[in-house]
Amino acid sequence: MAIVGALVVLLLLSAVHWYLWKRLVADVSAPGGVYRRVGTVVLVVMPVTTVLFQFGATFGLPFEVEKAVAWPGSYWMAVLLYLLLSLAMGEVLRPLVLRVLRRRDARRVERAGVPGEAAEAEVSAQSVAEREDEPVTVGAAGGPGQGAGSAGLPDAPERQAVSAGQADDVPGRTPEGVPGRTEPDRRQFVARTVAAGAGLVAAGTVGYGSYRFRQLTTKHVRVPLAKLPRAAHGYRIAVVSDIHLSAILGSSHSRRIVDAINRSQPDLITVVGDMVDAEVSDLRSAAAPLAELEAADGAYFVTGNHEYYVDTLEWVDHVRELGMIPLENARVELPFFDLAGVNDVQGEGTAHGGPDFEAALGDRDRQRASVLMAHQPVLIHDAVDAGVDLQLSGHTHGGQMWPVTYVADLANPTLAGLERYGDTQLYVSRGAGAWGPPVRVGADPDITVIELASTQT
Repeated sequence: MAIVGALVVLLLLSAVHWYLWKRLVADVSAPGGVYRRVGTVVLVVMPVTTVLFQFGATFGLPFEVEKAVAWPGSYWMAVLLYLLLSLAMGEVLRPLVLRVLRRRDARRVERAGVPGEAAEAEVSAQSVAEREDEPVTVGAAGGPGQGAGSAGLPDAPERQAVSAGQADDVPGRTPEGVPGRTEPDRRQFVARTVAAGAGLVAAGTVGYGSYRFRQLTTKHVRVPLAKLPRAAHGYRIAVVSDIHLSAILGSSHSRRIVDAINRSQPDLITVVGDMVDAEVSDLRSAAAPLAELEAADGAYFVTGNHEYYVDTLEWVDHVRELGMIPLENARVELPFFDLAGVNDVQGEGTAHGGPDFEAALGDRDRQRASVLMAHQPVLIHDAVDAGVDLQLSGHTHGGQMWPVTYVADLANPTLAGLERYGDTQLYVSRGAGAWGPPVRVGADPDITVIELASTQT
């Protein structure tokens, strides 16, 4: 089954890149030209780097090789998305633009004195003459060899002037160099316009998204809890998710996150999963700044789905070495509320195990406020059943790149922000990192400071 799935993905990837080659290379260039050769090489090499970036560890590639292909491979994922979207829009506009150009060229030829059906033949004949750099004589019905006075055509000297590149001197003629003079010319003009437009849109969007990814924001959200004692009013919980340390996001990325969290001076730090995308041996230095997280009541960690694509137990042990406390279907009683954490659903069937709400919350005092760390928002319904007051989650990235936001919204009960489900509130962070390309479009990265508010008088 895995082989069949891989073949399907390979065929789909090949079909997509053949389409890109057709629209961005073949339709806009001549065979054997430099542009066509370079474009063909690019559209063969780039998807290979993407595959190696995503599956390099599976293929047994050294981590240094993964890092080498990470930048082109990851960014190509984003470029590919916006190229396809732009070209899809181009497919809608292409016939409309061609129709406009056909009518424009027909009117110009008619103004030159060529009626009705002879207009297109006149344009075609003139185009051939211009390419061959010699005059052509066209009759009223478009046939060669007709007399100079036929059907109101200009006399021979005028036609020679047009074919010799002196169109501007002949009243009513379309100036030389105006695209769309013949059907092939029109089609190539539209193809080049669409290709250039798609390239500009993709490059501009990915460039903007790359910039936005580096604009990590700190959000402040006030959450009232009925069971919270007045002494805990204003208690601050820093929430960070989806850091995604990887071949492309290293120590500078984790340093930026640590500095932002520490500046907020929280009472408690919660890291709610998807911290890493590679093994401990590969990311030890990248994760090192996380040891500097500072909060009076400590820093806690739960697994996300990506922790199960690597050696989970090794990472849980390393999290302890970094000074964080893993909550593996466990709970701690803090002075003002209970803090619980459950494993991610991806852990079901593994040695580490999936979520176990009974183990984490079964014997707690329900008169105390409870806060649950659970990577995926889909666990909210279990949290409601368990009587949790506030669930902290990530996983969605807020969609990361529009229009993927719509897909992520459909797949999760809450895409981002604070929502209420019965007596339980759910807060979903957009995350501080990125999966795949370090690009954010319409879903800025963030850490969140939750300020708990007591409703007791």
